[in-house]
Amino acid sequence: MDIGFTTAAYVVAAVLFILSLGGLSGHESAKRAVWYGIVGMGLAVGATLIGPGSGFWLVSLVLIGLGGFIGMQLAQRVQMTQMPELVAAMHSLVGLAAVFVGFNADLEITNVKAALAGGGDLESLTGFAALVAKKTAVEINILRVELFLGIFIGAITFTGSVVAYGKLAGRVNTTATQLPGGHALNAGAALLTVVSLLWYFQSGDLLPLLIMTVAALFIGWHLIMGIGGADMPVVVSMLNSYSGWAAAAIGFSLGNDLLIVVGALVGSSGAILSYIMCKAMNRSFVSVILGGFGGTSGPQMAVEGEQVAIEADGVAAALDEADSVVIIPGYGMAVAQAQQSVSELTKRLRAAGKNVRFAIHPVAGRLPGHMNVLLAEAKVPYDIVLEMDEINDDFPDTDVVIVIGSNDIVNPAAQDDPNSPIAGMPVLECWKAKQVFVSKRGQGTGYSGIENPLFFKENTRMFYGDAKASLDKLLTKIS
Repeated sequence: MDIGFTTAAYVVAAVLFILSLGGLSGHESAKRAVWYGIVGMGLAVGATLIGPGSGFWLVSLVLIGLGGFIGMQLAQRVQMTQMPELVAAMHSLVGLAAVFVGFNADLEITNVKAALAGGGDLESLTGFAALVAKKTAVEINILRVELFLGIFIGAITFTGSVVAYGKLAGRVNTTATQLPGGHALNAGAALLTVVSLLWYFQSGDLLPLLIMTVAALFIGWHLIMGIGGADMPVVVSMLNSYSGWAAAAIGFSLGNDLLIVVGALVGSSGAILSYIMCKAMNRSFVSVILGGFGGTSGPQMAVEGEQVAIEADGVAAALDEADSVVIIPGYGMAVAQAQQSVSELTKRLRAAGKNVRFAIHPVAGRLPGHMNVLLAEAKVPYDIVLEMDEINDDFPDTDVVIVIGSNDIVNPAAQDDPNSPIAGMPVLECWKAKQVFVSKRGQGTGYSGIENPLFFKENTRMFYGDAKASLDKLLTKIS
């Protein structure tokens, strides 16, 4: 197939990817944006299969079919609570693919060099090998740098994403853990990578590439192990950015314009999202990704008082008397799959003339937009779902706040305790409302392990139990 067709298809696919990314910024356009992405990816894959250098049709079709089948099975089985770890797992595959493609590119460079040295015919070379054969010595060195960076970023993304998956799935300790001399080890591995780059650039040998890969795998593992559970939403976004840059670097190596564009889109959007989330947590991006820097010192403020429990009857009575209600969802709502019950409660309260709104913190849940997706799935109207900056000033005039499975994002210690791990983090100031009801399984400290003074305040009552079961019981009290 003529290269002009492939180029045109790639341009159309790139436009569709840009439209998809832009459409995901709004609730109303998100569904259409997903279809833009699906069509763009289908067009890109089809153009690649029939474009210049195509081959291995049977293998390609078998792998596409196998990947599609696995993806369909995952989509049907994975719960919304498992989406963060699924995203982390997908990032690991992107990183691993970048590593394999990088090594394959190096192998092709070696094979072409050997073929030409043995008097081989340029016309007999096809695909990527033909492109390599036409490059000058300077271009070959540039190609080596590109594939080196692709493998480096890909290896970090792979092991980092595997660790992130383990932490999000509860299979790896969520506390920040580093080896003795952690930062020195990371710096040493980075220095070894630079030395390997210079060695590889001069010699083109496989050994420095292998040494760099091992160092990068260690950096990815050790960096993410050194990041605590409270920062995992930022980590997922950061790894998304890494996977994009790895894809872009490999796109340069392969001379694939679409891969460069898509990688740049993913890399830049992930970086911007990471920055936004760090800002929402009042955290330095560098301190998050390095782990251990920028921490607090000194003992945390002691929490005084006791948690006072309340039953469904008491909550129902308060809601009956209230005019304004704000609901704050968190990861506990996702775990209990209580979004449908929350939606039904919202319908009944609004039917009774109550002003019901939702307050969403930028890092609620374990994935950006996690709560928005759950509420949209439960058919909660978009116009009553508000971001933190839009609703925080309204809490003093709110009669009742219902917190469902949230901890850190409603923790007043962020403002009151300078030694708290979340000190300075912007939070939803729900304690300023007249009454606060917290739906929580028990008296645990939550995912990050930080005690919450909100639970001990005089205007707070603890509505203990599974979120869905508690809300279903509450619904029987509200007509």
